[in-house]
Amino acid sequence: MKLHHSIKTLSALIIGLGSVGAAHAAGFQLLEQNGSGLGAAYAGSAALGEDASTVYYNPAAMTLLPGMNVSAGAVAIKPNFEFSDGGSTGPTTAGGKPLGPLGGFATGTGGDGGNAGKWGVAPNAYFTWELTPQWWVGLGVGAPFGLMTDYEKGWAGRYHSEKFSIESININPSIAFKATDTLSFGLGLNWMQLDADYRKAQYAAAIHPTMGLLGTGDMEARVKAKGDAWGWNAGILWQATPATRFGLSYRSKVKIDADGTTTLSNRTLNPAAAGALTQMGIIGAHNAETSVELPDTAIFSVVHNLNDRWTLLGDVSWTGWSSIPELKIKSAGLSDSTLDLRFEDSWRVALGAHYRYSDSWTFKGGVAWDQSPVQSDTYRPSSLPDNDRYWVSLGAKYNFSKATSVDIGYAHLFVKSTSVNNTSSTDAGTLKGDYKSSADLIGVQFSHRF
Repeated sequence: MKLHHSIKTLSALIIGLGSVGAAHAAGFQLLEQNGSGLGAAYAGSAALGEDASTVYYNPAAMTLLPGMNVSAGAVAIKPNFEFSDGGSTGPTTAGGKPLGPLGGFATGTGGDGGNAGKWGVAPNAYFTWELTPQWWVGLGVGAPFGLMTDYEKGWAGRYHSEKFSIESININPSIAFKATDTLSFGLGLNWMQLDADYRKAQYAAAIHPTMGLLGTGDMEARVKAKGDAWGWNAGILWQATPATRFGLSYRSKVKIDADGTTTLSNRTLNPAAAGALTQMGIIGAHNAETSVELPDTAIFSVVHNLNDRWTLLGDVSWTGWSSIPELKIKSAGLSDSTLDLRFEDSWRVALGAHYRYSDSWTFKGGVAWDQSPVQSDTYRPSSLPDNDRYWVSLGAKYNFSKATSVDIGYAHLFVKSTSVNNTSSTDAGTLKGDYKSSADLIGVQFSHRF
């Protein structure tokens, strides 16, 4: 018996890879590597050296921290991704018919998927130690990339994505050298691991050469994959005047080869079709692998002490998202899948200020513009319905003593109105409509100096 089938599984480490939550710098980068910078929209991050979290933003700024310092915290992230269907259709293998719920094709749609944004938490922990008047060492642990979207089963874009989540962890030992009273250098190594879980519907048809069509319907495809790799980061800190400080930092690309399993299971196929695909070895588990080159980043920051009470902050950052033009996934026994992303490099500009109200209280505020790497409706994936966004942030720092402090911060992200007309995969059909998106972030950071 010979069976023909239409099966390609979009494995997805796809999109991105990244995290415990979704709301972030544009793309799937998590800028929220501390709670203390959130209140000023992370302006001045590479020159501030406010606490031990500078290990991530610029290791050279460890030279601003005397003695031993510890800092730990978390940022809670609540994104909102609400889709409104505008005429999505099924895969070309199904004749491009309008989508019905849970595997059916009928007039109407399979639903808008609800709010795909879910709560997530990005934790962090840091340590710095002044070994001598010229040398410092540090260690940071965080999650620099992350994403999670979770749609209702059977929605109109189910062949693109139903759920995608990634958890990342980055361990970052660092060293800094104070060359002069005004100039410092820093260098770090990064070990990063990504753990992805991706789920989608997959349309399938089983055809017998003499009996004809045995059945059509949806299968459920799930990809779980994990990989790790090494990268590096470096920074320079220059105290240009007693009141003005500049910082420049760079984080390298990290190429991760990920391995895991693609699992296909029956959802709405009739027993004859499902049995035939199981007999062929299609339904079941398959070894999967893919590679992704996470982007490099650069930050240029300035911190200026206007007077005893006001500190002004600013920075410009760049992310090399063009390192991910596409993702190719190989699953044993299945056709290779390619996700056409065409990411473009992006920029971020942030301005902020600290107001020292008293020895105990400092208040913070900031704004930012954050450019998305997704610049085309045609290649905007449902796993990452991203667009340019604006940040508005507020925060406060309370000093319990000269050695101990706590920061709290809040930011709201206004996301530009987002349309999608994704026709990049005949296997997934056309996802057409509009997204209404936003995000809220709440952060806290505890810091102590020994």
